[in-house]
Amino acid sequence: MHLMRVGPAGAEKPAVRVDDTSYVDVSDLVTDFDAAYFEGGHERLAPAVEERVAAGDTAPLAGVRIGPPIARPHQILCVGLNYRDHAAETGQAVPDEPILFTKSPNTLVGPNDPVRRPRGSTKLDYEVELGVVIGRRASYLDSPADARAVVAGWVVVNDVSERAFQIERGGQWSKGKSAATFNPAGPWLATPDEIKDVNALGMWLDVNGERRQTGNTATMVFDPYVIVHYLSQFMVLEPGDLINTGTPPGVGMGYRPPRWLQPGDVVELGIDGLGAQRQQIVEAL
Repeated sequence: MHLMRVGPAGAEKPAVRVDDTSYVDVSDLVTDFDAAYFEGGHERLAPAVEERVAAGDTAPLAGVRIGPPIARPHQILCVGLNYRDHAAETGQAVPDEPILFTKSPNTLVGPNDPVRRPRGSTKLDYEVELGVVIGRRASYLDSPADARAVVAGWVVVNDVSERAFQIERGGQWSKGKSAATFNPAGPWLATPDEIKDVNALGMWLDVNGERRQTGNTATMVFDPYVIVHYLSQFMVLEPGDLINTGTPPGVGMGYRPPRWLQPGDVVELGIDGLGAQRQQIVEAL
């Protein structure tokens, strides 16, 4: 299934995507796509959706705001420098182990919501990434193969970054990653059965119609299952947690000179099988 949440910010309803033009409202079946949903009790959803589609009980997507496909997670965990070419463009070595940092959970917004440049920002950047959503509580997994059983699905994310905050203000990555609106996600969460091989997905990002990033999950240093297994050795992963797995080359800081995002810029990005996003950059309130 393709899980979605639609409606005004803060009042989204759970839905299931039918195709590019329609969805099924499932708010009478589940409260939200949150920890309680992912932990269990959702097996009845697929047959119910099939029945409603067969009966024509669908709604049009046109004119409907799409929110992030999961409710606010317990935590957003991130992996840095997880593509060799991206490490090279930033002048850093390929890591021997995953580099971990966090983003504030309240960075999560819909895939087409505006991204706000925070106060004092001078080096705003973009990063198309594959997001992993955890489906069940996980701690001390025995192997990367065991991680397959705890993944709820896959999603497109834009790991928006303020590089001056990240690099020049004490070298604290989370500080440069946690401003409001800095984690657009969606348009849908694809359950594992929808993606044949998560390690062979093309990905791209454009700024104002110009291609900036082109990559493939096949070139990750640590694949998603390795990452989930690794994280489980150091912390408890909760249902609904989101993991951003890194970005391919082509970020703004990698250009010479760097090419930072400015108010009015339009960022579009996507991953094969997971849909596309579109954000306009606006000034902070």
